[in-house]
Amino acid sequence: MHSATLQENHSIDSFFNVAETATLALFKHLSFEFLDEFNVFAPAETGRTREHEPPEMMRGFLHCYYHDIYGIRPVARELQDTFVWLSCGFDRPPSRDAVDRFLTDLEHVVDDVFDHLVEQAARRGLLDLTYSIDSTDVRAMPADQDASKCYDPTTEEYYHGYGCTIVSTGQKIPIAAEFTESKQAPEKTAMRVTRDALAVAQPIWMLGDSAYDTLDWHDYLLTAGVVPVAPYNARNTDDPLDIEYRVEDRITEHSADIQLNQSTLDETYTRRTGVERTNEAVKNCGLGRTHARGRVHARVQVFLALCLRLVVAITNEERGDNPGSTIITV
Repeated sequence: MHSATLQENHSIDSFFNVAETATLALFKHLSFEFLDEFNVFAPAETGRTREHEPPEMMRGFLHCYYHDIYGIRPVARELQDTFVWLSCGFDRPPSRDAVDRFLTDLEHVVDDVFDHLVEQAARRGLLDLTYSIDSTDVRAMPADQDASKCYDPTTEEYYHGYGCTIVSTGQKIPIAAEFTESKQAPEKTAMRVTRDALAVAQPIWMLGDSAYDTLDWHDYLLTAGVVPVAPYNARNTDDPLDIEYRVEDRITEHSADIQLNQSTLDETYTRRTGVERTNEAVKNCGLGRTHARGRVHARVQVFLALCLRLVVAITNEERGDNPGSTIITV
């Protein structure tokens, strides 16, 4: 690389300084070449090739999300910076059309990209034996006509947007998720995300708030050998049970050998705050407010935020959670 490659007001030394302490740290321990295996990124039948390769574009988007830059125009503008496109692996800055095309194609495989990064986290031992499930709000732009008026029971307020149900474990590691129409997700979403989480690895405990006090959710987990811990919701019955957690009743239906005392359940349930910390960490990666118009684009932004959180967690692990690292902030 020659000095002419860089902008005139920067030196080569300062470039490597910035790149090493910021963007390159995110990409040092992970390869994104697996993106080339997806058919959606294959060259067109007409023989037209891509202006830029998927791994470069993925690194570009992760860089932008890490620095709170969202949307086609802002991302394309950021990737015009010489420091940025060089550190992301480009041989020249991508055009706005290239950025738009990659995001459009990514919509078809973003779930698989997320799953791949979850596998990478699992191989590094970042998962533990306690999973937590929760839903969070995803605020949308006022111009997004696909978004709807949603109610957030936690803050007791309405908002314009969507929702996301997340299962997390370990140090703020999302391992399964689904984009939803609102924060209050239907039971079938909870079941689907729960199954996805157990497909990664089987925990001992699965924690949820009183919204997950459903028989199907509890019975599915107990049949799978996982102990669900969710507060008993007595509001829907005229003859409430004398229990604090639904599992106290359901365990007798599944095993006469398992005994769970109140203190164990209480102590275990306190770990559910981990999913709230995960939600906050993922919002810091871009999940909190979408900067896209339309449900499809909003969904891909949410999953890109989840991917970034996984990349940050893996980077932290590989670097030994160095307190001086700029990556630790997310």
